[in-house]
Amino acid sequence: MRICSLLPSATEILFALGLGDAVVAVSHECDYPPEARSKPVAIRTSVDQARQTSGQIDDAVRQALAGRTRLYALDAGLLQRVRPDVVVTQELCPVCAMGAADVREALAALDPPPRVISLHPHTLEDVFQEIRILGHATNRSREAWQLVSAGATRLERVRSLVDGAARPGVFCLEWLDPLMATGHWVPEMVGLAGGRELLGRAGQPSAVVTAEAISAAAPEVLVLMPCGFPISRTREELPVLAAQPWWQGLPAVRTGRVHLVDGPAYFNRSGPRLVDGVELLAGLLHPGRCGELVPLGAAEL
Repeated sequence: MRICSLLPSATEILFALGLGDAVVAVSHECDYPPEARSKPVAIRTSVDQARQTSGQIDDAVRQALAGRTRLYALDAGLLQRVRPDVVVTQELCPVCAMGAADVREALAALDPPPRVISLHPHTLEDVFQEIRILGHATNRSREAWQLVSAGATRLERVRSLVDGAARPGVFCLEWLDPLMATGHWVPEMVGLAGGRELLGRAGQPSAVVTAEAISAAAPEVLVLMPCGFPISRTREELPVLAAQPWWQGLPAVRTGRVHLVDGPAYFNRSGPRLVDGVELLAGLLHPGRCGELVPLGAAEL
């Protein structure tokens, strides 16, 4: 089987299932595990996250979604050469990756056209189910069930560790300009880690929020996890937020409970490392009970 993954989370799942050798092409964002970086890149974006600010990136994405520019482009020549049997893409978010309909249209020229598997999880259980689906589709059902079972066991351990602890009010910031609250699985992750997500909506898309709404929510813990940004990239733009008057009034800022985390690694992507993300959150929210669960280098103050 020859697999093309157009989604970083799918790439992580495929490698976790032992299918690294079967992956013949990936997206420009597929950087985990490190071996994925050696694969040919089949899809690229017109947005330059390395050089543009959050506001500029948002504007570029809006221009593309309005039809004025193309956000993603498939390398048809590469696909002709690697001739995948299966292509994995998504229908969850038009910003995060090329949608399934556009992928099918681009693949129509291949003969025979590959099978397209489209992922669209909204909750942690959806993520586990899609791992099972990918496992079944790639003859790795046993490995998929083992991966899901191991993740569920770790989540149960977190539940037991935070059971009975006070649940602080938490706000997870998914984008910096405009300000955006998280959605989908992240509020659920906060709950499992022993907190209360104050503005994010579980199982729903992330949404723009106002500074006034954040101030009114008065989060005790603030976690910055911009979509696609490693910690170093978030830190570059942090001074812009910190200079705002409303920022200084937040309880989390006054008590030093502001955390920068690696969004792509632990929160933005619907892959196996979301379990690591729950453990990370538990360590940040309840350091006395779960501090040892925080992966090295996964969070900064």
